Amino acid sequence: MIVRKFLSWAQTAAAGDRAEGVSALARAYLYADLSEQDAEDAEVALTAMLDDASPIVRRAIAEAFASAADAPHHIVATLAGDQSDVSTPILARSPLLTDAELVDLAAIGDVFAQSAVALRPALSAGVSAALAEIGCRDAVLVLAENSGADLTDMSARRILQRFDDGEIRESLLARPQVSAALRYDLAQATSRSLADFVGKCGWLGGARLERLEREMREAAAIQVSDGQDSERLAGFVRHMCDLGALNPALLLRGLLSGNRELMLTAFVELSDMPRARVAGLMRDALGSGFAALYAKAGMPIAMLPAFRAALGALRLFPAEGQSTQGRQLSRVLVAHVLSRCGAAGELGPQLLALLRRFEAEAARIAARQIAQDIIDEDKTLNNPQFFALAAVAAALEAPLELQESADRGTAPPVELDEADLEMTEIETPQLAEAA
Repeated sequence: MIVRKFLSWAQTAAAGDRAEGVSALARAYLYADLSEQDAEDAEVALTAMLDDASPIVRRAIAEAFASAADAPHHIVATLAGDQSDVSTPILARSPLLTDAELVDLAAIGDVFAQSAVALRPALSAGVSAALAEIGCRDAVLVLAENSGADLTDMSARRILQRFDDGEIRESLLARPQVSAALRYDLAQATSRSLADFVGKCGWLGGARLERLEREMREAAAIQVSDGQDSERLAGFVRHMCDLGALNPALLLRGLLSGNRELMLTAFVELSDMPRARVAGLMRDALGSGFAALYAKAGMPIAMLPAFRAALGALRLFPAEGQSTQGRQLSRVLVAHVLSRCGAAGELGPQLLALLRRFEAEAARIAARQIAQDIIDEDKTLNNPQFFALAAVAAALEAPLELQESADRGTAPPVELDEADLEMTEIETPQLAEAA
């Protein structure tokens, strides 16, 4: 009876009325206490309405069934394959769609369908990997911004291969639990993009551009490695070794940025010695044991004095290198190494050139920090709210001074300048006349 009456009415009703009718019927199917026969009739009627020519009618069914776990699967599956105006609520929310169905629907869907799948609050690694492989740029960006998606490092790197896009890199970098290795790859992609831009503009030549890109990668590696636990840091070091990016200049930069853990983990990996043993040898950097460890790690003998001096400087200035911007080259540490190595005559031309570059970079970092502090201070002092708060504070302090004076039986001294005296002379006659 429900099917006959509803379908008969739908033959002549307007599209908007039909949309309201199927929405009410779908909600009744889900939430009303229908008999078994009435529920079957309602399901038949809703199935028949999937052929309605108006998308707003089919959209009404999709919105009603989008989050329902007990909606008829064949209706949900049909709506999921409909045009994007109809399918997006189902693709984004329906718990009935399997991973295989989602992958298939994403493969044949347009940008709106793919984005709806990428928006799902709990997206499996398989579906995320499929979107990373076949998704268009906007859908991949939605996927990267979805913190509920299980996006593996492999899928994220595939996204980086497909899209050299700063916005996507930033979204991937903002994801929770990003591994240190992936953070470095993202930073490497950013430095490569910046170097390409500088090269196209013709601002720097080939060799200077290569050095700039290398230094940006090294600085990024120091920042990425800072604060990682030993297991994550070990994985990052192995990743750097696989890329051929773990070099003496990077480790020395790390020490001069206050990052001792990176060198410790790298020497454990390069020397294949226990971590405790490596840590003990590094504490006595001037001893022969450290020199043997240094050689076993395959480090250049010409840079040994700089590493010894840097480890000594870290004992003297343990807080150096850490700033509000993360680990950065410390001017104090670089100056100490230059002074110690220079006094001992242990600076070869290449090592001296490297330390001088570090010195210049550290000086720029320190100057930028000082300039930013000055700017921040000026913003505070020129802020009207600052003056309002200062006035309130002064008003609150003044009664306290008067109370203290009253307790002592004395009045607080009042100092008047010439302008105050002139104002007093002007106002006194007026006050007398008013009296």
